[in-house]
Amino acid sequence: MTQNIEWVLILPQIPSEPSRHRVAVWRQLRKAGAVPVSTGVWALPAGPAFQADLDRAGELCRNGGGSLVIIDASPRDETSASMIRDAFMAVRVDEWAEFTADCGKFEVEIAKEIQKQKFTFAELEEEEQSLDRLRRWYRDLKKRDVLELPEAKAAEKRLRACATILDGYAERVYQAVHGRTDAPDSGATATTPPVLDGPDT
Repeated sequence: MTQNIEWVLILPQIPSEPSRHRVAVWRQLRKAGAVPVSTGVWALPAGPAFQADLDRAGELCRNGGGSLVIIDASPRDETSASMIRDAFMAVRVDEWAEFTADCGKFEVEIAKEIQKQKFTFAELEEEEQSLDRLRRWYRDLKKRDVLELPEAKAAEKRLRACATILDGYAERVYQAVHGRTDAPDSGATATTPPVLDGPDT
């Protein structure tokens, strides 16, 4: 686990009303991966990977008639460093746990469709969209993984397992649809089209 992390402290200054501006900034900072370390003070690892999110948070503050103060922080001792690092790590661990739980839900959903033998392109497309969502979520979480947590590696393996499961389901869908397309309809019987009499002459 990486220990030597440079941090920034973020102090959003926004009028209390209307509240939608404060909520928008709060949501943006959470999206960036920032964690509250005191009342009105957030912490985030320093680095270019987070700059776009900070720029957006600053823009939202200005839209609400406020400002965003960003301060480079260098903890003086291990106790101070641990306080920020532990707060950041706790949120990341919770996020990875939530992600892994959703991977489990994805696996259960595929298993249900296989059990019901629901092999349709519509269902496959829906499951592909679910996997794409998991992949986007993983990329967002991985960007914040400056501590190189073991939970991140476990989540990566779980995501790969989901992709493998979906590949297997896609093969079943292909075989089912391909078989129905090529096989003749056993219930159909060949008929000779009726001969229509021409007009009287």
